Amino acid sequence: MKEVIGGKVAVPLSPAIKTEEFVFVSGQVSTKPDGSIEGGIEEQTAACLDKVKQLLEEAGTTMDNVVKTLVFITDVKDFQAMNAVYAQYFPQEPPARSCVRADLMIDAKVEIEAIALRK
Repeated sequence: MKEVIGGKVAVPLSPAIKTEEFVFVSGQVSTKPDGSIEGGIEEQTAACLDKVKQLLEEAGTTMDNVVKTLVFITDVKDFQAMNAVYAQYFPQEPPARSCVRADLMIDAKVEIEAIALRK
């Protein structure tokens, strides 16, 4: 079983895929509905994680069931600020995480993807 979560988007990807055991959330950036990006690293990190949370809830799971994340960050100097916001979303037993510096395809400071259990 494989189900697309989050509807159709303008690029060839699914916002999230729900399987029998997992939910795989594609990299989320802090774009507004009009495509604009606002705010510093803290606001953008929160917006990314809010989108992850929304997709997980649509798939029937929660942030508590996230087992792995991958964070793409454009400036390593922003790591501490990003990490402070990230910690608020995972206060207990945070998931395994990788964080890499990357040139993102759009003018965002951070992109976050996640894998969660379907409990």
